[in-house]
Amino acid sequence: MSESVLSLKNVTIYQSHKVILSKINLEVTKGEFLYIIGKTGAGKSSFMKTLYGDLPLTEGEGNIVGYDLKTLLERDIPFLRRKIGIVFQDFQLLPDRNINENLLFVLKATGWKNAKDMQDKIDNVLNSVGMQSFANKMPHQLSGGEQQRVAIARALLNDPELILADEPTGNLDPQTSVEVMAVLKKINEQGKTIIMSTHDYALIMKFPTKTLKCEDSTIFEVVQKTV
Repeated sequence: MSESVLSLKNVTIYQSHKVILSKINLEVTKGEFLYIIGKTGAGKSSFMKTLYGDLPLTEGEGNIVGYDLKTLLERDIPFLRRKIGIVFQDFQLLPDRNINENLLFVLKATGWKNAKDMQDKIDNVLNSVGMQSFANKMPHQLSGGEQQRVAIARALLNDPELILADEPTGNLDPQTSVEVMAVLKKINEQGKTIIMSTHDYALIMKFPTKTLKCEDSTIFEVVQKTV
């Protein structure tokens, strides 16, 4: 039986007491790649924020990488996020540190101590996204696609059980989007579970996989050819 990474049962997501998505039932197993699609304002970001503890779950049952979202305490959120790699649309790299220092900052903040182990890990994740030769560059010296590759590498630092990619190609041109998507697919093929929100239907057609759609306060699976 496949290992469950995410389980949601009768979940309703609220923001400021307003229902954003209701009656969500979803099971994501280890190694899956899942798209979340929908128009702006349909609930994609609220869905992702609930998964990484930014929006509290108040209705329904939710379990993600072993954490109960309903009973999740404020102090537990950093530990949850160590088991989840998060990739944002706007990269969120520290502008005053080079790429190596950006990744070193994350490792130190999450409890790593040994200098050699940290450097080996940084080299490994940068190599996995084709960015090892850029380690001494500053973020502003990289293109948008290169910065997003670094952001993906950062998400891999603590060997997460799940990667949440929230519109990871939203700020990229079509060709660069395909290149970043190819990196994510390669990581998925190596066994990582990925949930990716996107409004880029061209990417979905080029890299088809299981797709859920947010619409009319609900979320449902769509057949690929109808998205």
